[in-house]
Amino acid sequence: MRTTHFASVGVVLLTGLASLSLTGCLLGPDYARPKVDVPATFRFSLQETADTANTAWWEQFGDPVLNDLIAAALADNLDIKIAAARVEEFRGQFVTTRSGLFPQVGANFNASRQRATLSGGVPLPANVNPVYNQFDASVSAAWEIDLFGKTRRETEAARANLLASEEGRRGTILSLVASVASSYINLRSLDRQLDIAKATVESRAESVKVFTLRFAGGEVSQMELAQSQSEYQAALATIPELETQIGVQEDALAVLLGRNPEPILRGHDLDALTAPAIPSSLPSELLERRPDVLQAEQNLVAQNALIGAARALYFPSISLTGLFGSVSTQFSNLFTGPARVWSFAGAVSLPIFTAGNIEGQVHQAEARQQEALFAYQKAIQVAFQEVADALIALQKSREQLGIQQDQVTALSSYSHLARLRYEGGYTSYIEVLDAERSLFNAQLSYTQTQGAELTSFVRLYKAMGGGWVVKAEEMTQPPAPQPMAGVPAAEAPR
Repeated sequence: MRTTHFASVGVVLLTGLASLSLTGCLLGPDYARPKVDVPATFRFSLQETADTANTAWWEQFGDPVLNDLIAAALADNLDIKIAAARVEEFRGQFVTTRSGLFPQVGANFNASRQRATLSGGVPLPANVNPVYNQFDASVSAAWEIDLFGKTRRETEAARANLLASEEGRRGTILSLVASVASSYINLRSLDRQLDIAKATVESRAESVKVFTLRFAGGEVSQMELAQSQSEYQAALATIPELETQIGVQEDALAVLLGRNPEPILRGHDLDALTAPAIPSSLPSELLERRPDVLQAEQNLVAQNALIGAARALYFPSISLTGLFGSVSTQFSNLFTGPARVWSFAGAVSLPIFTAGNIEGQVHQAEARQQEALFAYQKAIQVAFQEVADALIALQKSREQLGIQQDQVTALSSYSHLARLRYEGGYTSYIEVLDAERSLFNAQLSYTQTQGAELTSFVRLYKAMGGGWVVKAEEMTQPPAPQPMAGVPAAEAPR
């Protein structure tokens, strides 16, 4: 009867302590999103905008090869896999930290055979065997009551770290898609520049042949022949340089695809790539769409929670332990009433003098919270800057492209007329060389600006974030996480 009464009292006590642990006070500040200075509009904007920030924008270029390259990168890129593994690491850390809110229960079974010493001077009774067995089986439990919220604050911080790691993975996906698209556009721009260089070299090689024959016939001077050869060599020298840049770009793109350096398949020419629509957005939307901003905020949430965990060290720590089992020298009697043993204990520890140890930990936690706050504010400023930079780059590259297109048209006419004037004897060959040199440089610059304009679209989509990351995320095919006890779906990161 006494044992039953004692057990009932123990159950009531544990239930009360559990309720008190879950509803006890939480020390430290509760998180509230800081107020930030958000501009009403972006500094630079374009007229033709469309609500396409949530679409798979890279498909708008109209190049199936680019689509395949991005799909391959999302499936095999090692940075994505590293980021996914980091998420699972923080998921495990969250489960480990939260386990402190619950009692830890374990079971134990021991079996031993021993011989007592007979050299102590006191002989054993005649009916006592010095060799004996001992068996014990027990269930033990230990629980530290989170009365002042230390473990709950640490769990809050662990959950924020988990969400931050997930946002970090989404940020890696965003950067990867933008890097693959930019690298491919740059590769096609270099290919086009190489075609221009080879066509120019071929044209100047024909001129050298003609001038060599005309010099042999005494129609042109050696200086004019040397000038023709010099321009041919100058154009020829650009080919190895462009081929080097193409090889380096191919190697970099192959690594983004999760492969060893190798040649990259080409799709449409640079002129055939279609510029995507310009996404529209308000500055305030960046706070909800940019993974780096969301990651910085979750880091702030974590550091804010750890202030409470540090302050809880000033208060008592209460722990309970208990054991129930059996001990017997005969296995057949192990689970009988007389072999039963039990114990329970409670402990309270309270810091009295720590020479500033706890105060220092609280000060560190508060300083880290300030660091995280400033990092969050900076992440927002950088987000606004990147969008503004991308918008102005897109706007001005378009203006520059139109000017350079007119320049190429004018220089093409100038080069043609200069050669006609030279053939007619109205001018020197220097004018022809100057016109062709200017045309060659203008064609290269125009091609570079073409690539820069298309890259500006990529930078703009990357800077604005958007729901397209979710679609890209579905293409990463991450390994299925191992199921872990105590992780409800509601607490899984987005």
